[in-house]
Amino acid sequence: MAFDVARIRGLFPALGDGWVHLDAPSGMQVPEQVATAVSTALRAPVSDPGGAFPASQRAEVILADARRAVADLVGGDPAGVVIGPNVPVLLGRLAEALAAEWVVGDEITVSRLDHQQNIAPWLRASQRPGAVVRWGEIDIETCELPAWQYDSIVSSRTKVVAVTAASGAVGTRPDVRKIAEIAHKVGALMVVDASAAAPYMPLDLTDMGADVVALSATAWGGPSVGALVFADPGLLDRLSACALDPGCHGPERLELGQHPYPLLAGLVASVNYLALLDDAASGGRRERLRASLESARSYQAGLLAKLLSELRALRHVMVIGDAMRRIPVLAFAVSGVKASDAIVHLANHGVCAFADDVPSGVFSVLGVSEVGGAVRVGLAHYTTSAEVDVLADAMADLRV
Repeated sequence: MAFDVARIRGLFPALGDGWVHLDAPSGMQVPEQVATAVSTALRAPVSDPGGAFPASQRAEVILADARRAVADLVGGDPAGVVIGPNVPVLLGRLAEALAAEWVVGDEITVSRLDHQQNIAPWLRASQRPGAVVRWGEIDIETCELPAWQYDSIVSSRTKVVAVTAASGAVGTRPDVRKIAEIAHKVGALMVVDASAAAPYMPLDLTDMGADVVALSATAWGGPSVGALVFADPGLLDRLSACALDPGCHGPERLELGQHPYPLLAGLVASVNYLALLDDAASGGRRERLRASLESARSYQAGLLAKLLSELRALRHVMVIGDAMRRIPVLAFAVSGVKASDAIVHLANHGVCAFADDVPSGVFSVLGVSEVGGAVRVGLAHYTTSAEVDVLADAMADLRV
């Protein structure tokens, strides 16, 4: 494997600002090839698909390429790839389409670990038929989401089990495969939000046991585009359509309005970027994606271990959670210091980080707001060991 972080950093014009960008959980910076692809597509004539002229045909090619790129990322079928403005909107459309068949007493299962984008759509959809919502709880010490609990919260009335592949707040990676096995025993649909996991590890829709995978391209430096990947493309034609054309088929049933074709060109470029993280990777794009993301995971595992060790050595810093399986994202609290003040201190040292100081999401379960909130950071493909040291030194310099 050949993961050359210096080469990768050279792909990001934004890193010239001199800041240490540990704000990856909110979306990685944009590689030059993605920006170029978008701007090039903006300059080219593009029209609606369906015409016999080049501008229309160009739109068809861009859309088809985008579906193939997303399918390659998770090992899916392009015929099962739905593309839209973002994950919350797409999950909202899916939830509404599924809820049309639910009745009073049906159940859905969500988790406390998940981002609101994989919770709110299901909660809203459950209200119309009077469906029951059941929750997967986290271990407040480790922030793990035990899979065994799903044996008791998934029943014959369960229609959907929604869970994250990884938490973008505390880094936990639950055993999605085990949860999927429990869901499938009762015929429930398994919906996995892989947005936070996608930049950090190879994804395989079949290995996860997912029926639907949600992805946000901004997570790995792509444009503001979301996607749903259906393991069985045929399921799309069994859903209620939200499209303007009720007679449409396949992915178009959950797509509304004209696609932003320049952004889709950028989406393709962003997946190609992921496939080139390891410059020794070979084979087709799917094979190169697996090799490159595995190489990135190995590199970032070392950085994460270093960061955790340095932060835990500081008496006034408390790292939140200690999951065995995780992505390189973490949160920590600072004794006697509000998270909002801590990120100002970090900014003064040139470090980009976020504060979560209101009771929401996983942090509401942990009661983090009671100790002033949590500072949330994450590594990116372009993060270096020296940048980890900058964060650790800045936190060591923070005095109550």
